[in-house]
Amino acid sequence: MEENENGNAQRFLELIRRSRRGKFKIYIGMIAGVGKTYRMLSEAHDLLKNGIDVQIGYVETHGRPGTVAMLEGLPVIPRKKVFYKGKEIEEMDLETILQAHPELVIVDELAHTNVEGSRNTKRWEDVMELLDAGINVVSALNIQHIESLSEDVKSITGINVAERVPDKVLQEADEVVNIDLTAEDLITRLKAGNIYKKEKIQTALNNFFKTENILQLRELALKEVAFRVERKVESEVTPLAPAQTRREKILACVSSNEHTPRHIIRKAYRLSTRYSTSFIALHVQTPKESPDRIKLSSQRYLLNYFQLVTELGGKVEQMSSPNVTDAIVQFCKENQVTTVCMGRPAFEMPEMFFKIGRYKRFLQQLSEMRIDLIIVA
Repeated sequence: MEENENGNAQRFLELIRRSRRGKFKIYIGMIAGVGKTYRMLSEAHDLLKNGIDVQIGYVETHGRPGTVAMLEGLPVIPRKKVFYKGKEIEEMDLETILQAHPELVIVDELAHTNVEGSRNTKRWEDVMELLDAGINVVSALNIQHIESLSEDVKSITGINVAERVPDKVLQEADEVVNIDLTAEDLITRLKAGNIYKKEKIQTALNNFFKTENILQLRELALKEVAFRVERKVESEVTPLAPAQTRREKILACVSSNEHTPRHIIRKAYRLSTRYSTSFIALHVQTPKESPDRIKLSSQRYLLNYFQLVTELGGKVEQMSSPNVTDAIVQFCKENQVTTVCMGRPAFEMPEMFFKIGRYKRFLQQLSEMRIDLIIVA
């Protein structure tokens, strides 16, 4: 009884905390130059006219005349100057914003990495602090900076984006808005010098701003925002009679390989979000990966994968076994797993036929337990 009462108290405290928290709005764009910052500043002007205490915490104009003009008349909290490796760098002054405590603050470049020695490593962490302090925040980022979409973006553009925002940050948003623009309009803006300086235009056209890239990124952005809105509606609207469906439980099978596990983890995360459930990442440690035998590079990969799982809200589990597939089956049985995500099996001589037989048995066992299998390349 006492445990139940404590649980109810914790839930009530969480409701109180959420009610005191600031509201969070994110503008998402498919690519640079679609007008996210301009739209944020336009909204700031409207709110200011309606008596809202709006402050500019950080805005990056990139020297675009239209964006620079939109800053006029808006109260700006001066940036903090930091000296790092002999250079003067300007960062958002989080402490001053918290002290000023405006009703709403505009914070651009959500994926930005703060200079070393800052209060937080990432700007999105600064934003979480502002929200916890009861300050409303409007921010922006491009689609390529969303953690779970980075592989999709890389397959489209061939570029690996280093600065990424965990999906849990988007889940905290009260409103997600897509700033859309056709490929033709965007390229026209680029050629007119409204996005980059003249010397950078041709390079942009030959790389990120190829028409085929823009079209695919646009589709990705539209789908992502629609997905976020759908999840928001489902979480806030309680059905009258809950559907009698099975409770999904997603398992990501993670090895110490260099590349594939990231794809597997992100796939499992997207599935878990789609089904409003959690996901687990399982690493089966074989004898060749025992602490005294595992390569340093493999250890590093695993630590990075475990960190990614944690950032995406998943849980890491580890087992030791000489037989990976048997361990996976055992884990599935013990944890009521409904979907397994794993990499494509490698069948190499001289044990190829033995491995194929073991894999067939594994598939049969999953089928008997009615577990779906998704192979991630």
